[in-house]
Amino acid sequence: MYAVEQYARAHIVTDTADSPDDERRVVPVALRYDPETDPRQVHITLPGPHEWVFPRELLEQGLRVPVSKGGVRVWPLGRVQAVMEFHSAQGVAVVQVDSKALMRFLRRTYTVATPVAH
Repeated sequence: MYAVEQYARAHIVTDTADSPDDERRVVPVALRYDPETDPRQVHITLPGPHEWVFPRELLEQGLRVPVSKGGVRVWPLGRVQAVMEFHSAQGVAVVQVDSKALMRFLRRTYTVATPVAH
């Protein structure tokens, strides 16, 4: 069994931009799912040491309707984009990602066999 990893491009959405270029800066986002260590969770890593772990189901539902759990919110933005909002003590990070990339990642997570509990 193996972990699923995928990289996607995301736009950082902020209202504190110094210039129009900063407002929609493109950053790499790492998506990870490891069925052996945590079969119900996905990991999303933003630039720097910013990793978020939340239920895979939240990401899946958030592609269709607005959902939130803890410090994570996900909602569709039209037909081709999704927004993920991450809240922490350091502030709020909001990123916009192509829905197609997130759906591809989710499909791959469901093709990996889930470990059987003993």
